[in-house]
Amino acid sequence: MTKTKQIKKILIANRGEIACRVIKTARKMGISTVAVYSDADRKALHVRLADESVHIGPSPAVESYLVIEKIIAAAKETGADAVHPGYGFLSENPDFVRACEKAKLIFIGPSAEAMEAMGLKDAAKKLMDEAGVPITPGYHGKDQSPKLLKAKAGMIGYPVLIKAVAGGGGKGMRKVEVDADFDAALASCKREAASSFGNEDVLIEKYIQSPRHIEVQVFGDTHGNVVHMFERDCSLQRRHQKVIEEAPAPGMTDAVRKAMTDAAIAAAKAVDYVGAGTVEFIVDGSGKLRTDGFWFMEMNTRLQVEHPVTEMITGLDLVEWQIRVARGEALPKQGEIKMEGHAIEARIYAEDPVNDFLPSIGTLKTFALASDLDRFRPSKSSYKNNKVNSSNNIRYGWRTDTGVTEGDEISVYYDPMIAKFIAYEYKRFECIRTLAAQIIHSKIEGLKTNSAFLRRCLYHPNFAIFKPEEFYKATTNLIERNFSTLTQQGLENENKFIALAASALTFKLRKENPSQSVFSQTDNWRLNSEANLIWIFEKNELPIQAVVKSYSDILCIIELDDNEYKIADRDLEYGANSIMSMGFAQDTNDFSQWRSEITNETVHLSDGYFNLAIKRYAPWLSNSSSASSDTISAPMPGKIIALNVAAGDSVSEGEPLVVMEAMKMEQTLTAPRDGVVAEIGAEVGELVTDGALLVRLEEDAE
Repeated sequence: MTKTKQIKKILIANRGEIACRVIKTARKMGISTVAVYSDADRKALHVRLADESVHIGPSPAVESYLVIEKIIAAAKETGADAVHPGYGFLSENPDFVRACEKAKLIFIGPSAEAMEAMGLKDAAKKLMDEAGVPITPGYHGKDQSPKLLKAKAGMIGYPVLIKAVAGGGGKGMRKVEVDADFDAALASCKREAASSFGNEDVLIEKYIQSPRHIEVQVFGDTHGNVVHMFERDCSLQRRHQKVIEEAPAPGMTDAVRKAMTDAAIAAAKAVDYVGAGTVEFIVDGSGKLRTDGFWFMEMNTRLQVEHPVTEMITGLDLVEWQIRVARGEALPKQGEIKMEGHAIEARIYAEDPVNDFLPSIGTLKTFALASDLDRFRPSKSSYKNNKVNSSNNIRYGWRTDTGVTEGDEISVYYDPMIAKFIAYEYKRFECIRTLAAQIIHSKIEGLKTNSAFLRRCLYHPNFAIFKPEEFYKATTNLIERNFSTLTQQGLENENKFIALAASALTFKLRKENPSQSVFSQTDNWRLNSEANLIWIFEKNELPIQAVVKSYSDILCIIELDDNEYKIADRDLEYGANSIMSMGFAQDTNDFSQWRSEITNETVHLSDGYFNLAIKRYAPWLSNSSSASSDTISAPMPGKIIALNVAAGDSVSEGEPLVVMEAMKMEQTLTAPRDGVVAEIGAEVGELVTDGALLVRLEEDAE
């Protein structure tokens, strides 16, 4: 029987969010913590939270967090009993494990031998094949001659995937569609592998055309027990890096779950695994999940970034179990580990999705988390048990894991992740709604983030799926296929969004004047011969008119570029926020809730998927868009058809001064105040641009 070890103080060989996460559990267990930090992290949150801290060097990780000797010295200096590696940095380095053992420190993780067995993809796949774990068809041999590799690719059948045997994080990986592209892709992959991992060897695998990425959380203890804690779906990825993760996997059946978890346990037992680990599978996503439709991809011999979704559905604290296993305690039996509900995690990064997801470095000027999501959740009557899993201090079914606070710097030296938002509900779509609300109502300012991108991913029709038989549509290439839409490039100028903006203005006008028709308003444009309300917007830097043909309390018909849009409306009140629920009546599949915020210059529309700013022209508002206290400017491009004043004339507030024509419509611009005309900036018949000075009044003597 394994003797239980004492762990009174843990040094955390990491930084940021995972360091804070470990500190939280250690404190709950009554264990002291030691943080290590570089120059860039002197004031970091994990340093402030830990009981002790040790400076380990300059900002670059290769001079601090990756220097084994400095970590060991810090542990000895502070009298730590154990080291938790977190993830990244030294977490999967067998030399670090051996250094801890030599220093008589408990390493909270697997053995160096298990890491080495799973560390190289080719050797791991061979080991898994021998253990009876299904592996992807491919070549994993030692002969690395380009001629042989190309021949093997032809035998496997294109498309194929070239992968660095020591790779990870999406690096050292190339998809090859045809034989003619193989040589260049191989050379590129080898260069990147040598640069990133110091090992240029590759393997060749069959590329699964519609892949899903499903992984199984496994745990082993020193008593020979290995259990699983169900699966996670991590299919939403960009450049082979995970973006959104969830548990359980959508569309999972009992039969496929048993086959997959049995394979994962067999993989862990093959290397005598101890601690937390994740066995990752590539899955055929061309249809429903099958017991013969998944293959071993790799095993991560550490805690995963996405471990919170497993904690949410099981109620287990995985960091706690890492520590307990390291102390020599036995794991619970498989039958004691239960699963309930659904959890989804989104990684909030300081990055610019439009600019190829490049990091956004700077100061986190505002970091205010959503404080009250209860009003955005379904009614309590829709819940099975009218409760949420409370074992991890979940508030309203959601939690945030972060390593930063307001005012912190997002440094160029490390991964730019700001936080992980995790939602928990009993049903998948309710979970999507809660997570989207969490993102929408959290304020993160000072640098660019992927928040809007994540909302669109959550609400993409191939992710937010209602029919279980269609869950296969959320594959690893979803983001790549829909990149333009998900990064919101050029959408503001689409006519249907302009029509939505026009309907938002119309319903607002109707609600402000309930006793009369919106067409009776005297302060809005209309065609000379027709009683139609017209709104003017900008499209491709030119004005475009949206004509309100008719409306009722629930329907607005907009004509735009000779096309007619029928837009339904419901008004839902959430405190001070008015949410306009609009959809295109002629397309029942295109109905969603939109929040509209209207200013004199812009109609802001947001549905949690898109966040659009539709520029409008409001020339009738003479004291705002067309006039200041001293000037009248052209509210849009047009022609001057009348000037009612000349320089030196005295005018009264509201007196008509200029008549413009634009898009066959006339608009009269009035004096913003009493005064004397100092300057006329245009002539009758002149074509003027947006913002051109038309009339300037003498400065007010007061």
